[in-house]
Amino acid sequence: MWYDLGVAVCLVLVIEGVIPFLYPRRWKELVAMLATIDDRSMRLMGLGSMLIGTTLLYLIN
Repeated sequence: MWYDLGVAVCLVLVIEGVIPFLYPRRWKELVAMLATIDDRSMRLMGLGSMLIGTTLLYLIN
């Protein structure tokens, strides 16, 4: 299990690094825009992301 968790974390880091590597200027604009979003909306986006990820993981396995 720890091996799989390590692989998953490494893949997340690779995927998270693609956009800043390819489009650094656009990434800065996106981060600046995200800084203006209120906490409630950010929490709802995080919850939605977790639910979608969990659902997809369930469907894949």
